[in-house]
Amino acid sequence: MTNNHQERWTRVKGRLRAEVGEDIFSSWFARMELESVESETVRLSVPTRFLKSWIQSHYAERVLACWQGEEPLVRRIDLSVRSTMMRPAAAATTKPVSPATVTVRHDPAPVGFGTLNGHAAAPIASATPAAASAHDSIGGSPLDPRLTFDSFVVGRANSLAHAAAKQVATARRGDPVMFNPLYVHAAVGLGKTHLLQAIAWAGNAGGERRVLYLTAEKFVYGFVSSLRTQTTLAFKEVLRATDVLLIDDLQFLQGKSTFAEFSHTLNAMIDAGRQVVVAADRPPLDLENLDDRVRSRLAGGLVVEMGSFGEDLRLEILQARVASARNHHAAFDVPAPVLAFIAKSVTHNGRDLEGALNRLLAHSKLTGQPVTMELAEREIRDLVRPQEPRKVKIEEIQRIVARRYNVSRGDLLSSRRTANVVRPRQIAMYLAKTLTLRSLPEIGRRFGGRDHTTVLHAVRKIENLVGNDLALAEEIEAIKRELQE
Repeated sequence: MTNNHQERWTRVKGRLRAEVGEDIFSSWFARMELESVESETVRLSVPTRFLKSWIQSHYAERVLACWQGEEPLVRRIDLSVRSTMMRPAAAATTKPVSPATVTVRHDPAPVGFGTLNGHAAAPIASATPAAASAHDSIGGSPLDPRLTFDSFVVGRANSLAHAAAKQVATARRGDPVMFNPLYVHAAVGLGKTHLLQAIAWAGNAGGERRVLYLTAEKFVYGFVSSLRTQTTLAFKEVLRATDVLLIDDLQFLQGKSTFAEFSHTLNAMIDAGRQVVVAADRPPLDLENLDDRVRSRLAGGLVVEMGSFGEDLRLEILQARVASARNHHAAFDVPAPVLAFIAKSVTHNGRDLEGALNRLLAHSKLTGQPVTMELAEREIRDLVRPQEPRKVKIEEIQRIVARRYNVSRGDLLSSRRTANVVRPRQIAMYLAKTLTLRSLPEIGRRFGGRDHTTVLHAVRKIENLVGNDLALAEEIEAIKRELQE
């Protein structure tokens, strides 16, 4: 390659920098190198598949135009991923294409990793300090091939969440967004991740929209990595360029700067009409780490709770899992009475149901013995958990206390200081502290934005009164029973 070609490449990079700006140039083009110039074809290389895919999708025509500004005879750009071990003298010959086009050799996608725009994200383990780049920090989280809509069992507890997720998955690019964001919350093991990954699989299969699935942990990792490698602009652009952004386990989001970035991303996506789907283990208003504006934005979409599985749904899930297991283990059989026993006894969540079946499958495969009721009783006894008390919500406490003392819930949240409002408000705060796991600052926020010291004063006040006023103690016990029924 002659010095003349290198000089032209330097001028082309100058044109690119002037057109896209220094930040974008540094993020996407700083590590692009000239490999060769052959007749009408310019061969360029970048260090990662992600950079290749992104440049092809967003800047291919601009790169070609900049080259043609220096050399009008150039009709084609060949973009490849260069090896870190050796630099070939010239890239392999590609098939002829029509004039003024860009050709890119696509690599096969690794199985089991989330994808963006149809291109697989490299596993985190493949990254090295020398090759740290935007694609390493924003590749999608791994997808489980079992978690699809076909394997999701629908019942009364999850039908609304399933319908909303299916609507998101089947929408087409350009369709108006029906509800944004879609916020799904449930306890552990009730199917939140299953639904989000099902949306991701459906989107990737369709190929029309760019779908990115991230756990909160991966979002944090990606943002921190982009700060460390000075590719924050790339991080922002990739997130905002997706058509559907799926964030799982939002309750694990940590860090003040990460919260700010999530807030900016959420606002940018919604304002641009792009779909956001979030899953967490509690409603938006109960996420104490997020600020009020983000909580309000999350609550402004469709918030759906996935409830605990009823016995009928648990039985359907077990039957579906047994049928799936038979695809690989044809001899595996669980008698109907045994399935009914497991459905009745294992009540906590879907993962416990899966664990119970896996134990029976292991026993059947390893010993060759049939599955019996005696075996099931022995194998799953540690999965049979005592019935947990009903989970009480602050909103329920406020509603029931307001009704008992003939005031409105708005009165409890207001700044009114009359006696007929102050005492019920203190009782409600006391019950919120004793019947929920919420912190004093969180309780104060849920009672009209009060300070935690106000809540502490109310709790101590009612504790002292209960010790001396038998009638009040009985009243509060009656409210507790009503809340826990």
